[in-house]
Amino acid sequence: MRTPSFHSAWIAADGLVGSEGSVSSLFPWWSFTKTVLALCTLRLVDDGRLQLDALRPGKPYTLRQLLQHHAGVPNYGSLKAYHDAVAHSDPPWSREHLLAAVGRDRLDFVPGTGWAYSNVGYLFVREIIEEATGLPLATALRELVIAPLELSSVRLAVTPSDMSDVFWPALRLYHPGWVYHGCLIGATVDAAKLLHALFSGSILNSESLDEMLERHELGGAIPGRPWTVCAYGLGVMSGRMGEAGTAIGHSDAARIASTLSIIFPTLLLR
Repeated sequence: MRTPSFHSAWIAADGLVGSEGSVSSLFPWWSFTKTVLALCTLRLVDDGRLQLDALRPGKPYTLRQLLQHHAGVPNYGSLKAYHDAVAHSDPPWSREHLLAAVGRDRLDFVPGTGWAYSNVGYLFVREIIEEATGLPLATALRELVIAPLELSSVRLAVTPSDMSDVFWPALRLYHPGWVYHGCLIGATVDAAKLLHALFSGSILNSESLDEMLERHELGGAIPGRPWTVCAYGLGVMSGRMGEAGTAIGHSDAARIASTLSIIFPTLLLR
């Protein structure tokens, strides 16, 4: 029997669900979690509890700029010490250690004048959600996104034990605390359900969905990723994936020791 190369799920325009590979297995959502964070944030905007374009207290950037990577906040993705610590299975750094390592008060550019992908920026988004709701992130995401969409498999991984039942054995000892904005895990069908609900307008109002999809153009193909024309909205990548057509979603890859795991939750619009 052929072992599937891909584990995927999709929902057609008529609502029929299709899949390949394992439907029930859990996969780390890595930076697809950013899409869920953005969705949660925009639900709070819809409720009047957050504003997209007000400067953050004591900061020169807005929530919109954090969500679209326009804020100039530095990233930890290029830090060799970070990757070495993950590879050695060290415990996650404290927030203070992380911010000191990336340069606590340094911005890569004046907010609004450039674009640079920043996991630290989404750590700040996480903290904004927690402050606005008065809830820990896991509870806020469950109340605002996971429960309303009935994503029964999805949960926030907090400790290594939360990774014990993910599909790839090499990841079962990984500490999800190294993903500072939070790492959701879930089945592929629930990733498809989330995108289907989002883009069908059943969880955000039309104005917020338009805000989410407003594109900052990034150019052509990125090596190692499926995008051939790239742009970024609020927590979503958009553009084209070659002959597959126009795509909106979020791709991500994480290298843990010698293992590379990849997830591409994406809505294709042919």
